[in-house]
Amino acid sequence: MQQISVSIVSHLQCSLVDKLLADIESVCKASSIEVILTLNTHEELPFAGRHFSFPIKTIRNQIPQGFATNHNQAFAHATGRYFCVMNPDIRLNNNPFPALLSCLQDSSVGVAAPIVVGEGGEMEDSARRFPTPFRIFCKAFGGCRDSDYVVKDAPFHPDWVGGMFMLFPRGIFERLGGFDQRYFLYYEDVDLCARLRLMGYEAAVCPQARVIHHAQRSSHRNFRYLRWHLRSMTRFFLSPVYRRLKCYKPEKH
Repeated sequence: MQQISVSIVSHLQCSLVDKLLADIESVCKASSIEVILTLNTHEELPFAGRHFSFPIKTIRNQIPQGFATNHNQAFAHATGRYFCVMNPDIRLNNNPFPALLSCLQDSSVGVAAPIVVGEGGEMEDSARRFPTPFRIFCKAFGGCRDSDYVVKDAPFHPDWVGGMFMLFPRGIFERLGGFDQRYFLYYEDVDLCARLRLMGYEAAVCPQARVIHHAQRSSHRNFRYLRWHLRSMTRFFLSPVYRRLKCYKPEKH
């Protein structure tokens, strides 16, 4: 059994996956890792035949699937004690896993995430308070632009963390039933962190772990992605999870 199973899904992004695998090979040798790579559409692997120090399991979808379905499918093939969801547009300069695993030693933490920075070193807003219709409206009209949390040296507990990089204890991801597959794209991470909260667990951001995100921002440029984004947002606000979250009072688990 590997310690960490890393799930990466490629949508004609194998050039990015190639760089990410090289990063994992370079900086994560101290960690016991396996990679489950899902090819959501047909593409050739530029790294086929290359030897890595970690095993790679490749899943080829006959029909493209959504974010939730792809990572849940990968989890079914994972053997690690921890399950990591990682976007192909993530780059690693240092090994984030020791700090993340340290955060997960706190039994109240159900998912750990690193600090995410952009290509220019600017900090991304990847740790946020749960969305509300008012906050969405405020952001849409140019307000509510400040970061939801102040980042210091100590781990902190946001309401939710972005799905570009999430690390779960295997048992907790299993108890959750994974991501809700009714979300095809967007808000899967919000819904999952909301369900974690309702189970009595917290998300944690671990400042000693840092990754680089070459964000695609597809919903800002493509109407189809924007439509998925709006559809997922509506689904979340109409869901029983959101209704329960508004009435939630913390309980010990």
